[in-house]
Amino acid sequence: MLSICDLSKAYAKSQQLAINQLSLELKRGEIFGFLGHNGAGKTTTIKVVAGILPFDRGTVLIDGHDIKQDAEKAKRNFGYVSDNHIIYDKLTGREYVNFLANVYGVGKNDRQERIDKMLEMFGLKDAYDASIKTYSHGMKQKIHIIGSLVHNPSLWILDEPMTGLDPQSNFALKSLMKDHCKEGNTVFFSTHILDIAEKICDRIGIISKGSLISLGTMEQIKQNSTQSLEDLFLSLANPATQQVVCEKCGATQGVSAKFCKSCGADMRAKADKGAEPDQGGML
Repeated sequence: MLSICDLSKAYAKSQQLAINQLSLELKRGEIFGFLGHNGAGKTTTIKVVAGILPFDRGTVLIDGHDIKQDAEKAKRNFGYVSDNHIIYDKLTGREYVNFLANVYGVGKNDRQERIDKMLEMFGLKDAYDASIKTYSHGMKQKIHIIGSLVHNPSLWILDEPMTGLDPQSNFALKSLMKDHCKEGNTVFFSTHILDIAEKICDRIGIISKGSLISLGTMEQIKQNSTQSLEDLFLSLANPATQQVVCEKCGATQGVSAKFCKSCGADMRAKADKGAEPDQGGML
């Protein structure tokens, strides 16, 4: 569904890559949580995937369509919820959602069924015909979510979607995520709320300094660890405690290690790449 290969991006005047050789494959029917501290590269990665930001190297394929070479077809296959909730606030909620439905060519019957369901879930029926500029922050987030899902995209991309939502709306959003995946679609979202990631994600990836440092199911990432997800996340995202895996014997050691402590293999080439993800393990 989503294939990211060897993705790299640098911002002007920055000596550090915002995204550093990131590769990731998302499957149909899974909820994938993208975790990382502020400035780790989550939003930059998501904006590159959504075609908002250019990138320097690598490929991004959405349902087989290249975001650079075939942008229109790629963008028809995903819905996007940004982290800043910037929407057309001179429109009413109804006008905004119908505008998006028209852009994606959604029939009137299909759109109405989906919209009615989501308006009920988010308690937004009474405000649907009001101007968006009168909405609260949380209401803007809700109409943003509804608009992103009106065309039933095969890939749903959300950047910190729980921000500003009340507990009931958070529950509704999680239900929508689960239902969307049950239909064979994919959810790719970033979050700082570790408890939510732990409860609803099929897999998670942890990013630090633009590099994917851990990838797998919750059980795989917590394998051989008695730490909570919060403690584990903090230790993994801390450059001083990041680990690399010896490809020869499987032992782990600090990212600065020159030779494997167990078998003596040269670890310098591995470390120079930045902690590369190992499927199902932590680095």
